[in-house]
Amino acid sequence: MTTKRHIKLGRQTALISFFLGTCIFGLYFLTSSFEILFIGYGFIALTALINVGVLISILVKAKNDKDNRIKLFTASGLMLLNIPVMLFYCWVVIILLNTMRITFTNSTQTTLTNINIVGCGGEHIDKLESGESEAVWIDITGDCSINIDYLSEGKKKEEIVTGYLTSSMGKKMKHNIGGQNEEQF
Repeated sequence: MTTKRHIKLGRQTALISFFLGTCIFGLYFLTSSFEILFIGYGFIALTALINVGVLISILVKAKNDKDNRIKLFTASGLMLLNIPVMLFYCWVVIILLNTMRITFTNSTQTTLTNINIVGCGGEHIDKLESGESEAVWIDITGDCSINIDYLSEGKKKEEIVTGYLTSSMGKKMKHNIGGQNEEQF
């Protein structure tokens, strides 16, 4: 294979790996789908093998081609830039796995006030008008559950949001306050 083809292969491998990895990460961020998480794990393993093979090929070519060594090392460096990107994505995924991202929607006909999210990390929403929504990120602090209590027309009400959570069970979900909900676990 020519030096130009090695350089082109290194750049294309780096860019395709970055683009596909970013797409998988973005899909997981938006959906919290465990299926996409496992696709991501498989992608990391497969891409690592391919990238190592291409990187070794480029480095062997650089050893034998003194005239184009800097260009070959530049292509290798571009490929190696994907490592910190992958580590950053993995770090964010670990945070997301330990965080519940719940969108609370007031499905009642009244204004709800003093909404306390109890359990796990806990949060508070001052007020939700009828039909209004607010997203809350709650840290999962071990074995816990999430409940809410709130005031509706001056009366205190309580609801279960999710019955049991533990580390690595974080995901995105919606909860209709005062309405029908299906637990998503």
